[in-house]
Amino acid sequence: MFRAERSNSTLGSTFSLLELIFHATVRSLRRTHGNAILGLLQNMMQTMMLVAVFFVMSEVLGLRRASVRGDFILFLMSGIFMFMTHVKSLGAVSGAEASTSAMMQHAPMTTAVSITSAALGALYNQVLSLVIVLFVYHVGYRHIEIYDMVGAFGMLLLAWFTGCALGLVFLAATPWAPGPIGIIRTVYTRVNMIASGKMFLANTLPSKMLVMFDWNPLFHTIDQARGFAFINYNPHFTNWQYPLYFGLAVTMIGLMGEFYTRQYASISWRAGK
Repeated sequence: MFRAERSNSTLGSTFSLLELIFHATVRSLRRTHGNAILGLLQNMMQTMMLVAVFFVMSEVLGLRRASVRGDFILFLMSGIFMFMTHVKSLGAVSGAEASTSAMMQHAPMTTAVSITSAALGALYNQVLSLVIVLFVYHVGYRHIEIYDMVGAFGMLLLAWFTGCALGLVFLAATPWAPGPIGIIRTVYTRVNMIASGKMFLANTLPSKMLVMFDWNPLFHTIDQARGFAFINYNPHFTNWQYPLYFGLAVTMIGLMGEFYTRQYASISWRAGK
């Protein structure tokens, strides 16, 4: 009597799943802020504050000379957008509702839907913030021109993908050691404030310093994004294949870890979070 009717056809099941992901994505967006517009404005303010802080730092420390020829604000925003997308997607996926969440008791909700909706919600928020900030800067301050917009947006998707992959690993590991995993996630985020290479170009780094950043997929993504955004810059020491393969490998590890954790999940684990 109270059972929800489900379609047995493949097409009907696909549309039902997409509808469920849509509603779960909306719910994940409203978890951070009840008002969607205020949540978007908050995210935009974080981005603009980072741009302002790094602009002042570059003026004080004289780092502007190391930037690419072109719009310096666009140079800063290209790194900050990638950084914010990577970090926000990592935080959203790692904080998604796992198998011990109360929402998992409501069919047809699954951890796959929860993870997918968290990732899509983070991407939607970041892309919308990027479009609005660039539009306001373009109209209100200075005309900007992006050399290869499709390639630059592809690097944004790559930063989002690697962030989701790492977030999936953290999500799978968190029930086993919530405290240490939370510390590792925080350290990784803070390290990327410098290790992501937002303030400098890979082509200008000596070989001794280059090996300190070459391990980071976000470093490759940001440097490649600047190669697509600026006609005067051609990255020589980074590539987009490394972040892609890194993201695929880490995603597989995260999926295996999440599956294993789900097999041994206990409702009492929620007390440790």
